[in-house]
Amino acid sequence: MYLPGMIRAVSVFAVCGLVTGAALAGQGHEHEDRLADIRLPPGFKIAVFASGVPNARSMTLGERTLFVGSRLAGSVYALPLTTDANGVVTAGDPISIATGLNMPNGVAYRRGALFVAEINRILRFDDVEYRLDHPEFVVVSDDYPSVRHHGWKYIAFGPDDKLYVPIGAPCNVCTEEGYAVITRMDPDGSNREIFAHGVRNTVGFTWQPDSDIMWFTDNGRDWMGDDLPPCELNRAPAPGMHFGFPHCHGDGVVDPDFSRGHGCDEFTPPAQALGPHVAPLGLKFYTGDMFPEEYHGRIFIAEHGSWNRSEPIGYRITMVDVEGEMAGNYRVFAEGWLNDGHAWGRPVDVHLLPDGSMLVSDDKAGQIYRISYDAAIR
Repeated sequence: MYLPGMIRAVSVFAVCGLVTGAALAGQGHEHEDRLADIRLPPGFKIAVFASGVPNARSMTLGERTLFVGSRLAGSVYALPLTTDANGVVTAGDPISIATGLNMPNGVAYRRGALFVAEINRILRFDDVEYRLDHPEFVVVSDDYPSVRHHGWKYIAFGPDDKLYVPIGAPCNVCTEEGYAVITRMDPDGSNREIFAHGVRNTVGFTWQPDSDIMWFTDNGRDWMGDDLPPCELNRAPAPGMHFGFPHCHGDGVVDPDFSRGHGCDEFTPPAQALGPHVAPLGLKFYTGDMFPEEYHGRIFIAEHGSWNRSEPIGYRITMVDVEGEMAGNYRVFAEGWLNDGHAWGRPVDVHLLPDGSMLVSDDKAGQIYRISYDAAIR
């Protein structure tokens, strides 16, 4: 177990300012034109919510700001939000509030503070919405592993007010002590403990509404062929559960190299097997008021897309029905970022706005989309 690092104040070494440039603007118009390729159920439409957000990854909402992490860009962005008289939310120009960070994929907002996850550190920007032009941070924890392989982190606060932080496996498949787990800690970095074991690489989790039950995605191992193993949607109603990695994958696929005498019946199976190599990342239960009633309570999943499959798969938003402890009816909600085997966009995270619309981040196009519903266009 790693011990929590000491908290200390640090001045942001980044140059902060608006993300601008003719190149980014041109790219934004190009991808806006491609949105006509996106296929949605009747009544739904998609539009660009924000452009010029290079490598846009995980998202979190403040009181009046959307915060967006990145991976390769090393930046954290803030998008000031405005709500009109009809309750429709729009975004202002993105502001880079920190740069030069070490894969700051994860962002989480709590009581006026923005928490950011680098590979080995958790940072906290206090009163961040009042300091977008020159924020400072404190280091909440600095002793997570520094391994870059699956080292970028999704983070979120649970109903217990603890910060949940995964530690991905530092490999395709292996057994390494202290990895392939989800940890949780108090907001000040203290009382860190392991919440879940056997989790290869989760880059998205959420909690079932009105409960303390976590649901999370997990990316399956590679090099077992095009169709094995399936990726996973998992349900964790209690701490201490083991989800199989590296011994067992998906819905009963024994690892050919690392089973080590373990059977899949020893571990918690996925609530829903997903497509093979679809790379499921962010997910959310739909709790808004805009979408039709039948969409309420469904889980929406951003599938980043395969990187080593003969025929690419993923690059879409899927959804799963949830009824109590059961999940099923896995199917596509939005697709079209992959055309003729070529991807022009890669969904990463989904997030709901107060008006009930859904945001989708895209780290390939550097954009954030808004999916809304209008019964008049059915």
